[in-house]
This record gives sequence, C-alpha cells and structure tokens, in this order.
Amino acid sequence: MATQRKRNPNGAGTITQRSDGRYQAAVYVLQPDGTRARKFAYGKTWAECDAKRRALLDKVDNGVPVPTRSMKLSEWLPYWLDNIVKPRRMKTTAAKYEVHVRLYLVPMLGSKPLESLGVADVRRFLVQLEKKTSAATAKESHRVLRTALTAACREELVSRNIATLVEPPTVAARELSPWSLDETLDFLAAARKDPLYAAFVLAIALGFRRGEVVGLRWENVDLDKREIRVRTQRQRVAGEVYEDDPKGRRRKQTLPLPAICVAPLRWQRMRQAADRDRLGEIWEDTGYVFTTRTGKPIEPRNLYRSFTRVAKNAGLRVVRLHDARHGTATLLTAAGVPPRVVMEILGHSQIAVTMNVYTHVVQDTQREAVSHVDRLLRSRPRS
Repeated sequence: MATQRKRNPNGAGTITQRSDGRYQAAVYVLQPDGTRARKFAYGKTWAECDAKRRALLDKVDNGVPVPTRSMKLSEWLPYWLDNIVKPRRMKTTAAKYEVHVRLYLVPMLGSKPLESLGVADVRRFLVQLEKKTSAATAKESHRVLRTALTAACREELVSRNIATLVEPPTVAARELSPWSLDETLDFLAAARKDPLYAAFVLAIALGFRRGEVVGLRWENVDLDKREIRVRTQRQRVAGEVYEDDPKGRRRKQTLPLPAICVAPLRWQRMRQAADRDRLGEIWEDTGYVFTTRTGKPIEPRNLYRSFTRVAKNAGLRVVRLHDARHGTATLLTAAGVPPRVVMEILGHSQIAVTMNVYTHVVQDTQREAVSHVDRLLRSRPRS
C-alpha cells in the first residue's frame, strides 16, 4: 500500500492531480495592491509541481508581489512610484517621474500588459511623444520607462527590459554661454549692497546650487578655519518646501572657503545679529545663513528673482542662477585647475559630468592651448 503524503500546513499551498494527469499547485500570494490572491502553477510530475510551489512560497516569505494576471503598465507604474521611487529617491526626482507617468506613459502606454509590451510599442510611443512635445521630453520619458521596467524585472514581473532595446531620441546639446570674467565682476560689483550678496558669491565662487545656498546653516560654516560644508538643500516641489540631501558628492564634502567669501559671510552674520536684537521675540532662530528679516528661511525661487533683478539693473545678460556653476567650472578650468579638482569643488558624482557638461573653456584658453601645440611642433630646428 502506497504511503499517503502528508498534508501541507496552512498557508503552504496545496497540490492536486488534474484529470489530464498533470499536477496543479495552488498558493495564496501577495498582489501589487497589497491584497492576496490564489496563484496556480502546473507540472508534469508531483516533484516538478512541488518545486514551483516552494518557489511561490519563497516570494510570499520575502514579500515579493506575484500578480495572478499580467499587470498593465497603468497598474505597475503607480505602484512603482509609491513603493519604490518615493521611499528611496529624492522628492524632486519622484515628482519628475510622476509627471512623465501621469502625462505621457499611462495615457499612451498604460493599457499594455507588462508581459506583452514590445519594442515596436515603445518605439511608436517615443515617435508620437517627440512629435507632440519635444525630443528632450521623449528622451526623459524613455528613461523613466526604462527605470520602471528595470524594477519590474527585479520583481520578476517581466523577463527582460524592453525599453533598453530601443534607442532614445537624440537631443541637441543646449548651447551654454556663462558670463565672462568681466561680466561676473560687473555683477558682483552691482550686487555688493544686496542682502543676498553673500549667497551670490557662494554660487559664483564655489558653484553652489540654489537649494544648497538656501539650505546652508551656520553650524556648517567655520569662518575662522575658512571651511564650509553642505549637508542639506531646500527645495519646493508641488507647493511643499522640504529639506533633502544634496546631490552628488556634496554631502561628504568639506570645502575651503575662498577669501572672497569670508567677508560677505561675516557681514551676513552681523546683519542677522542686528535683526535678532532689534526684533526680539519676533525673530525666529532657524539657524539658516540666508533668511528673511524675521529669521525665516528664504524661498528658493526668491534667490533667483534677486539674482535676475541685480543682473538686469546692471545691464548684464540675464542667465540662470545655475549657469553660475558653468561659470565656476569655466573660470577654474581657465585658471589651470585639474578636472578632478573641479569635479570635487562642484560636487559632481562623475568626472564625465564635469568634462562633458560644465567645462566651457573660454576662447582665450583655447588660443593658449593651441599656442602650446604650435610651439611644440616648431621646437625641432630645421636641418
């Protein structure tokens, strides 16, 4: 008499033999929306079916969702945003992803099941989106889709990332024209009496981003040792102001303060102390370097508004505040600073960013480089 197999404990699933001779395993698994549903697996033998049952149970134990049907992109993308992107990425990144998901990916590809999404589907989507918007927008949507499908591969919802097989649109590099040295000096001269003069000097001399400037605290500034650290940045996304870690390598950096920054920062600290004494209890001691007259941190957008106002009043070309970083890289490069050091000062995560995006060497430096080549080629006397 054959030995009867023991029943699996509750929650371990069941295995039964079908009328066609195959074996069927049934296991309750986690769904992407947090519910539980019954998932079936089949095998020609009991052992094959049991192996599939155990594989499903391993995913249950590890909290990995196993959809009982092919999930559509319109279901996966919101789940990916809420459970993978938002808990792990910066809010600015999550907000940018959400825009592409809401405006482009779900309306144009959302009805496609993950498993049946093909190369032709992605290619048609990119062509249509580029016609509707721009090549830059289509390229960014491609990147968002590729990232979302990479996460789907990790959770074993699809076997491969179709988006990696489609080349994104080519985007022409934006021609950047940061201020020259003379224009920079004219701006600093015009801004000297502005309450945010010290902020402008940090943006120009050290390439600080807007969020890094308005998120700077006095505890991270040592004027005696002439050192400065960037530990937070302040951003406004979807109407909410929040603090986040700085981008790239900034959080690990302690930078030396150029002499041109020390005096403006001392003046800023004295001005705040005078406001604190004058306002008394009205003053809010937030610890930020750049504040309103009552001590509250300034709005990130107001820094750019002041920057633009000073430039216009000085009769200068209006550039983005972020272009001050381009100018910093150009000035450092023109001064002969090695690219690796420029990368450290600007807080880039990769040297390629410094070399390919920010290093816009001025014409005089190009002439000097060519003259070196000319001198070397003419160094051997003619026979």
